[in-house]
Amino acid sequence: MIASADLRRDGRLPMDVDGVEDAFGSELDLLGALQLRWHTRLAGRIERELMNDPMDLERAVVAAWRATADELPGVRAIVDAHRAHPLDDEMAAAMARAETKERAFLAVMAGRASAYDVGAAGVGARLEATAREGWAPAPVGVGIERPTLLHRLRAALAA
Repeated sequence: MIASADLRRDGRLPMDVDGVEDAFGSELDLLGALQLRWHTRLAGRIERELMNDPMDLERAVVAAWRATADELPGVRAIVDAHRAHPLDDEMAAAMARAETKERAFLAVMAGRASAYDVGAAGVGARLEATAREGWAPAPVGVGIERPTLLHRLRAALAA
């Protein structure tokens, strides 16, 4: 499903992939799963960036956002498309909550706000905008290289 989304990068939910309708009851359920995949990959990438350069928090968050978008361009396209054009009011509300939480998370991880700061989402929105300014998705048709388990193990051992 994610591979299909990454290959076509058209922002459409991959409901046409075999087994998706059986595994996910609705477009909202699938979108929620993709949003969760994005968030967990982003959080992990931020942690890795902070381990590499713990002194420049904002740079780490921006670099992590860009790297995650490079790894999951189809998921990013789907999330963006459904933020801008949700299918219904329930999806609009879910995407608005997810966007606010993600942006607050970015601000907190960059050291620019606390988890309880009412302005955290606004700070995170500026960080996201900075990340987007320096990011261009690979052209459609260019394969996304997925690291194998062996590559991940080697990277972990090297760290």
